[in-house]
Amino acid sequence: TAARAERLPIIRVRGEVRVCMWPEYFAISYRNPRNGELEGIDIDMARALAARLNVRLTFVETNFGEFMDRVDDGSCDIAMMAVGITPPRAQRIAFSKPYLASPVYAVTTRTNTRIQAWRDIDSPGTVVAVAAGTVMEPLMRESLRNAELMVVRMPRTREGEILSGRADVFMSDYPYTRRMVLMHDWARVIDPPGRFGETLYAYAVQRNDAAWLNEVNAFLERARLDGTITRSATRHGLAPILLP
Repeated sequence: TAARAERLPIIRVRGEVRVCMWPEYFAISYRNPRNGELEGIDIDMARALAARLNVRLTFVETNFGEFMDRVDDGSCDIAMMAVGITPPRAQRIAFSKPYLASPVYAVTTRTNTRIQAWRDIDSPGTVVAVAAGTVMEPLMRESLRNAELMVVRMPRTREGEILSGRADVFMSDYPYTRRMVLMHDWARVIDPPGRFGETLYAYAVQRNDAAWLNEVNAFLERARLDGTITRSATRHGLAPILLP
């Protein structure tokens, strides 16, 4: 079917590469509410990929609960939104070489007196929120023994659940938690022990399309060698989690 055809020739004939992204992912693929502009490392990298291919760029907005469907049905040629590599996802999509790695952090309010340290999170009566479809959902489902897990689906947000008091803490990664402390005076980040839940991030394409995957990996390698990805990571505050 057209949806399963090799993407690279389609992209070249179409003269367009369609990139799935989640516009709420701070420093990764984020729509700045102040000016409506897209910014982040994967916005920069998507533009660089389109320039390499000499085609126009179209962003396709999605989320982590739906992006694999968009890749599968050909709505987008590639997902560039720091997609965490997990075995279940690898059964449906193919991953590029990883370029970022982040452990999992917790976010609560400055006024929450019960959650002071990581050891306080998995306790009776605590509600831990995660966004549906993210790597934090299966991780916390497996890790929690005493706390209650809340899976937040759009249009509800993890921040809203915290501020309403329905949840005590939510789990996210380095980019998203940096956003919280930069933009919200009420937010407090709790660092994990060691590298808890560390996840590798990559780009995602359809399975069984070796030519397109090889092109994406070649693009990533060139971006490393010429400094494109390092400059972008530094610009967006992600240098600490950029892989060498």
